[in-house]
Amino acid sequence: MFYLILVILIVALIIGPSYWVKYTLKKYSYPEDRYPGTGAELARILLDWAKLQSVKVEITDTGDHYDPIEKAVRLTPDKFNGKSLTAITVAAHEVGHAVQDRDGYLPLRLRTKLVKLAAPAERFGAAILMLAPIVLIVTRAPIAGALFLVGGLLTIGAAALVHMVTLPMEMHASFSRALPMLDKGGFLKEGDEPHARRILRAAALTYVSASLMTLLNMGRWLAILRR
Repeated sequence: MFYLILVILIVALIIGPSYWVKYTLKKYSYPEDRYPGTGAELARILLDWAKLQSVKVEITDTGDHYDPIEKAVRLTPDKFNGKSLTAITVAAHEVGHAVQDRDGYLPLRLRTKLVKLAAPAERFGAAILMLAPIVLIVTRAPIAGALFLVGGLLTIGAAALVHMVTLPMEMHASFSRALPMLDKGGFLKEGDEPHARRILRAAALTYVSASLMTLLNMGRWLAILRR
């Protein structure tokens, strides 16, 4: 019973932040027309205000993010076209990353380098995962289990490493860049600032919750290996 309770607590600690992030962003997505402009329009205003006219604002299906290589703020359709508090606050958060890039913010530069290093590791790990079943069939040897472990650690561990080092950068983008811009520009309706803070915190914790989920997946790989 003790171990069962311990497992439940661990899973709750891992899944809980992910649930809270999703719940918070969804909660403030209504009403959908709370603001007169869309997230994309606000992003464009803030970028121009920060003298970043060359940075693009684009729609994407791969998650809200700022691309420091292509110099683009990318928003999912609900943020790009949305007029909710979530839409404009998340847009401001991503612009915060663009401002970090403009200022040469070291943690952002470090994450960009880590992403470049992690991408080949993830691809190599995925290739190992594809080959491992074939090795198992051909050799019927324990080496296939080791290949599964190496492949899983490379694909999942590389992503976990990148996610874990991003928290200071994400918090800085939210509370040292995005929130001051929203306050100074008077973009928030009266009474919305405390809620915007929750959204900015959720936006900053998105990668942390993703990292916790990858750690859970790593645990699954270890469990597979022990069988």
